[in-house]
Amino acid sequence: MKIAVVGATGLVGTKMLQVLEERNFPITDLLLVASEKSVGKEITFKGKAYKVISVEDAIKQKPDIALFSAGGSTSLLQAPLFAAAGVTVIDNSSAWRMDPTKKLVVPEVNANVLTPEDKIIANPNCSTIQMVVALKPLHDRYKIKRVVVSTYQSVTGTGVKAVDQLMNERAGIDGPMAYPYKIDLNVLPHIDVFTENGYTKEEMKMVKETNKIMGDDSIRVTATTVRIPVMGGHSESVNIEFANDFDLAEVREILSKAPGIVVTDDVANLKYPMPLDAHDKDDVFVGRIRRDESQANTLNCWIVSDNLRKGAATNAVQIAEYLVANHLVGQAVEV
Repeated sequence: MKIAVVGATGLVGTKMLQVLEERNFPITDLLLVASEKSVGKEITFKGKAYKVISVEDAIKQKPDIALFSAGGSTSLLQAPLFAAAGVTVIDNSSAWRMDPTKKLVVPEVNANVLTPEDKIIANPNCSTIQMVVALKPLHDRYKIKRVVVSTYQSVTGTGVKAVDQLMNERAGIDGPMAYPYKIDLNVLPHIDVFTENGYTKEEMKMVKETNKIMGDDSIRVTATTVRIPVMGGHSESVNIEFANDFDLAEVREILSKAPGIVVTDDVANLKYPMPLDAHDKDDVFVGRIRRDESQANTLNCWIVSDNLRKGAATNAVQIAEYLVANHLVGQAVEV
């Protein structure tokens, strides 16, 4: 497979390369693409140095798949250029997620919607991905009516500038600010811009994307998204109301057997998911599984995942793996 990584020098682009290497994705040719200022820079992949090339050069070489992590405005301009050349684009930005003509995919949940005709495939928001991986098997068994989620999101979700801000503050160094306020020893109930209804775009993404990925607009979702001074992963407190009653032991069994999930739920021994444990792993970790005693048929749980991996890079690579394994792109290659 000839693979292009667009935005190869960024946080997620770098992580995509790491995941491609770790999972031994079948690459015959690798094209590393970034903005004009990065063209000519060298990046090492599997011990070999590759020079960063321009978008125009990459399109001319017609890769089978282009993994995009270059921001929404760039994707809106460049993804259609790749698609017009016959390239299958898997885009990590918000540009195409709610486009009714584009598929929004989490492989464990809805990879079956993909066809060879899908030339631009959207990767969901990081906080949505980890939540729906846990919701899907429970929805299949008990039917979800409503979800209330509060997130505790890593600064890595904002990018390098935010990581630098946090580390500068910890070191007592003045520097550029990614956030309107200090983040160290603080919590910001504000991710993305506020909309007219008082919710942020991040919160509304979780609402709309969950319905689209799950293929069920009857699921009601409300979200509060919060930035906290950690690195390594996003955490979520999730309250799930079902149409049908459930057994806690069965819930744990369903989640334990579901693809991509690790249940860490042993409060007697203080075992529960934390960002430190999820860092650089591909799994979604679920714990603090308990009945909501204030309302019938309702479950509380705690969900943690590495936002740069399953929340971005790994999910995109898993989509690519599915396309290859099911002969939906390029040549018939076994993964």
